[in-house]
Amino acid sequence: MNFLELPSQPHPAVSYLRVGRLLYWSLILFLLESWFYWGQFQASLQQFSLFWVALWFSCFLFSFVHIFLVIMDGWSRFQNYKRAKDLFFVHGFNSRIADMYVGSKCQRNAAIVAAEELGYKDEILNYYQSRGIKWFHYLPYFMIHDPLFLFRNYFWERTFLEKVYEPKFDYRSLHLERAI
Repeated sequence: MNFLELPSQPHPAVSYLRVGRLLYWSLILFLLESWFYWGQFQASLQQFSLFWVALWFSCFLFSFVHIFLVIMDGWSRFQNYKRAKDLFFVHGFNSRIADMYVGSKCQRNAAIVAAEELGYKDEILNYYQSRGIKWFHYLPYFMIHDPLFLFRNYFWERTFLEKVYEPKFDYRSLHLERAI
C-alpha cells in the first residue's frame, strides 16, 4: 500500500481497545464476579460451613485469576494486531496473512482491526465469510480439535505470552505526511 492512500489512523490506545473489545467486556464481568464471590466468601466465613467457604473461595479464585488471563490475552492480541497491520501494509490484503489469525475470534478481530485501519475491512470480512466463519464462532478452534490444550505449550505461548512486536511503520506519521 502506498502511504498516500493511507486512511486516517487512530491513536494506538484506541486500536488497543478495539482489538480487545470482547476481552475487555469479559474483564468487566470477571471483576464484578470476583467482587460478588468475595462477598459471598466473607459471608460464608460467618456461617462456619466448610462446604460454602470452599465453594465461594473456589468461585472467587476462578474469577480473580481470569482477570489477569484476560489482560494478558488482550496484550497478546495487540501484538497480533501490530504484526498483521505491518504485513497488510507491506503486502496488501492477502488471504495467507488472514489465515495466520483464523484460529480464534480474538485473533480474527485483531486482523480485522488491522485490515480496517488500512482500508481492507471488506476484503478480510468477505474472506473470513468465504471460509465459513460466522459471527458466533467465539470458541477457538484449537479447543475443539485438542481437548488437552491446557497442557500444551502452544496454548500458553500463543494465548498469553505472545512476544512483543515492534511495528515497522509509524502509521500516524505516514498519514500526517500525506495531509501536508
